[in-house]
Amino acid sequence: MRQKKLSFYLLRFTVLLALILSVLWLDHSSRLRIACVGDSITYGATIKDKSHDSYPARLGKMLGQNYTVKNFGASGYTLQESCDRPYISHKRYQKSLDFKPDVVLIMLGTNDTKPYNWISPEAFKDDYMQLIYSYQDLPSRPQVILMSPAAVFPENFSPAKPYKIQADVACEAARAVRELAKKLGLPFIDIHEVTAEHPEFFLQDGIHPNELGAETIARTAYEKLKDLGY
Repeated sequence: MRQKKLSFYLLRFTVLLALILSVLWLDHSSRLRIACVGDSITYGATIKDKSHDSYPARLGKMLGQNYTVKNFGASGYTLQESCDRPYISHKRYQKSLDFKPDVVLIMLGTNDTKPYNWISPEAFKDDYMQLIYSYQDLPSRPQVILMSPAAVFPENFSPAKPYKIQADVACEAARAVRELAKKLGLPFIDIHEVTAEHPEFFLQDGIHPNELGAETIARTAYEKLKDLGY
């Protein structure tokens, strides 16, 4: 008799657990999936609590529980395949594809502006198109949104960390992203313009956003998503 009762309770527990997991899975699968693709600025490098204060984390909080926002930023990586650390070679790129996103926010190009990486706006746009197509070809058919690289502030560059980012080329890269978005008919978020007059958004290295900068990037992305009906 005791054995039968135990079996009965185990069966009830198993059924209840299965129901709970099913509800959780349905809730998760019904959320809009947003992939934030980028470099250290997306990743939240140098932000003390990046899991809460990086721009993707802030964006997730703004959007709420009906969205799943994932951070696929890879510090030091570039958009162009010919550069020293192409994003498509990083495991986070494959993970962003496996995520089956509904929306992809791409903010790459800052590391491409280093003198040994930058070739031309045309070469930059050619590789950018290939990255875009790789997401558009996913079964989830995500909306791809292009974000220009943020502004940089050479006067604030820390001598201890010579990243070799070129401010004039960063402007050139931002223009290239704008032109590409127009050519392909894709939504565009001008993060360069939003940050150009605000060195206070950045740490002393003049490149990486602080918490205020990440909040501003997140707010700008949030407003664009809402404008698009998400």
